[in-house]
Amino acid sequence: MHEETTGALRRDAVGLREVLFQSVTAMAPAAAVAASIPAGAAFAGGSLPLAVLIALVACLFTASCVAELARELPAAGSVATYAARGLHPAVGFLVGWGYVFVEMLVPPLLLLQLGFTAAGTLHEEWSSYPADLWWPWSLAGAGVIAVAGYLGIRASARFGTVLGVFEILVFLVFAALLIGKAGDANSLSVFGTSHTADGYAGISGVFAGSVYTVLAFAGFEAAAPLAEETRNPRRTMHRAVLGAALGIGLFYVITTYAMTVYFGPDRFAKFGASGAASWDGVARASFGLFWVLVFLAVVNSTIANANACTNVSTRTAFALARIRVLPRLLATLHPRHRSPVAGIALQTIVAVAAVLGLGFGYDPVTAFLLLATVIVTVVVGVYIVVNLACAGYFLRAGRAAFAPVRHLLFPVLGIAAFVPALLTAAGLPVFDFVTALTAPVSYAGPIVAVWMAVGVVVLLLLIRRHPERIAETARVHLDAYDPAGPRRDGTVPR
Repeated sequence: MHEETTGALRRDAVGLREVLFQSVTAMAPAAAVAASIPAGAAFAGGSLPLAVLIALVACLFTASCVAELARELPAAGSVATYAARGLHPAVGFLVGWGYVFVEMLVPPLLLLQLGFTAAGTLHEEWSSYPADLWWPWSLAGAGVIAVAGYLGIRASARFGTVLGVFEILVFLVFAALLIGKAGDANSLSVFGTSHTADGYAGISGVFAGSVYTVLAFAGFEAAAPLAEETRNPRRTMHRAVLGAALGIGLFYVITTYAMTVYFGPDRFAKFGASGAASWDGVARASFGLFWVLVFLAVVNSTIANANACTNVSTRTAFALARIRVLPRLLATLHPRHRSPVAGIALQTIVAVAAVLGLGFGYDPVTAFLLLATVIVTVVVGVYIVVNLACAGYFLRAGRAAFAPVRHLLFPVLGIAAFVPALLTAAGLPVFDFVTALTAPVSYAGPIVAVWMAVGVVVLLLLIRRHPERIAETARVHLDAYDPAGPRRDGTVPR
């Protein structure tokens, strides 16, 4: 029985299409377009398309670093393995400790959004439906995601692919309709600085808008933890990470341009995530029943994102449990589906507990904001460390493997792009456009600090008692199965 429930994940289970949409759905494109990106309109105004384009270029620097490391180090541990090999195994452990924590919080975050979005829309259409009856929808979503995860990576990844295609097509069709109706109002001036919001003139407004927009790109690295279940992972991971960041970035640019020129660039500073001046509001006012498809795309996006991040959290936990820096139970695999069933069970318990505990303890929207702040703060911190790890790994690999632009300049530019995003997410008023956080959302910082402090304590105990386990965070387990494993200089064949 032990042999059946431990060992390796299912090899060669998925290909480029599935892992590409693993990253795509982890970025939640429909939800980002409808809810996240409009936050930048308060600063960039009608120049928001330029802000999104700048954010895309900035995020591609970090995506390039992740893609380079994913090609060299295909491992379920992903960012933890990259940090261990590029910097130090102790750093790798702490990155993995933080990454598992926040990725386990992403499904409850999205399930809360699913709940209050569905309940709010139903109440708006039929006033007899209670606006506060959100939790059945959240629990139903948790059940769907648990079943998909249990059935294995093929079922989960293909499910995510279908959901991802639907939400992208809906918003691209909507964007085409908006551009068509805009007619003579179509203008490239929205890619300049002449339409920024009052008080944020010129490039300063665009910069502020781009910082908020950068946060919509989080998740492009989500393909990486599927490396051990992917065909030709060294090539596939590289293409999936870069393809998701570039493809969805262009999707953001197109959709933002479409809404800006339709709504009016000089009025766009008042555009937001809800009400008449929102994607839902415009769809309801001008496109009849098309708003139903927009609503379904956003709901679809929450489920797809939660599904993708369940894959991330359970595979990363599996990788760390396999080397016994997390409880060995989390490395338990289903004998038939080869899915990490203990991790999926724990993820489901955490999701339901967080949704109900925080949702009823505060309210679902406040709980959403608290979890979002915790998640983005850690994820952006992880991106900064991975940029450093990219430079560290290739500097150690030798001159033959080192490319100054990809392995030094891009990491530096990636860090420069994400430091302002980190400060903004944490509510630290270093820039005048950063809003200080209020309770309970301000509890996010202490929550992250406590969790990472516990991680340091666990790290010190492991270094003292089992230092070999910490060293194992740098191991790429796939090399034992891959004839094209690492070369002596630490790199792999292209």
